[in-house]
Amino acid sequence: MTTDTDLTSRRQFLRRLAASGLLAAGVSAAAGWFSLQPAYMASPGEKAVSLPDFGVPGAPARMAVVHGADRRKSLQRGLAALGGMAQFVRPGGHVLLKVNAAFAAPPSLGATSHPDLVAAAVHACRQAGAARVTVTDNPINDPAACFALTGIAAAARRAGARVMLPRAAYFRPLTVKKARFIRRWPVLYRPLENVDRVIGLAPVKDHHRSGASMSLKNWYGLLGGRRSIFHQDINTIIRDLGLMVRPTLVILDGTVTMVTNGPTGGSLSDLKRSDTLIVSSDPVAADAFGATLLGKTAAALPFIGMCRRAGVGTDDYRSLTPVVLSA
Repeated sequence: MTTDTDLTSRRQFLRRLAASGLLAAGVSAAAGWFSLQPAYMASPGEKAVSLPDFGVPGAPARMAVVHGADRRKSLQRGLAALGGMAQFVRPGGHVLLKVNAAFAAPPSLGATSHPDLVAAAVHACRQAGAARVTVTDNPINDPAACFALTGIAAAARRAGARVMLPRAAYFRPLTVKKARFIRRWPVLYRPLENVDRVIGLAPVKDHHRSGASMSLKNWYGLLGGRRSIFHQDINTIIRDLGLMVRPTLVILDGTVTMVTNGPTGGSLSDLKRSDTLIVSSDPVAADAFGATLLGKTAAALPFIGMCRRAGVGTDDYRSLTPVVLSA
């Protein structure tokens, strides 16, 4: 487990990369990835796909909030409080874990999903009887570098999951009913095919445009194409993402919270220890609670209210009567 003493600044990290010659390679790879981002273009006759609701049929929205410094133990306690992962994952099922691997940075910087948490989630799914667990994301930087430097790829594979890096052939045009922007937009669809359950793993972070990056913003990593244009109306695209993915579960990691300079951060001064993990079947409620770790209210983050009004979930997390416990 990473502790405060293990944390290193991005500047120090980049110096080490530069000294080893990896920085130049990473920049080159990232440039190559950016050139590939718009490679997939839907043909005029290609049918747009859609996504099913991945929630457990008939199950009420639930939430557990666990206080503790050990991500593995926190997840175990949180899942146990909700009846165990078997309440969400069925034997023989196929599960997709959508992580945040957006940046080629070490996990100590808090910009991506922590490998300890990824491994714990994969293990929990396997213990519940999942036949296949897949981990994916469409990072901002070069995918191979991001999954390697964050430690996510190694952790996922050791725990028994397969890692699917994005390729142009994996994208399909997707249309979301009632969405403003996601209309025949390229989405990383292949990892979502034949999947029974979808679980989102996201860190709690400040965001310079939306005010916060948490469970709902995490689905942004499924978009392809020139998705940066959506930053001009960031709250609306987050609402669209909430309509696009109805997850089985979200795991919001506030063990270490990025309180400034998000979503990339890069310095110890950007982080604070919050020692909190949120496990919920309602991503809006999870983000509403996550906002408090950033010293904000749900009302201060427009996308949360927009998602509530769109029927994605509730911004009144207290109405779920969350189980609060310590790891």
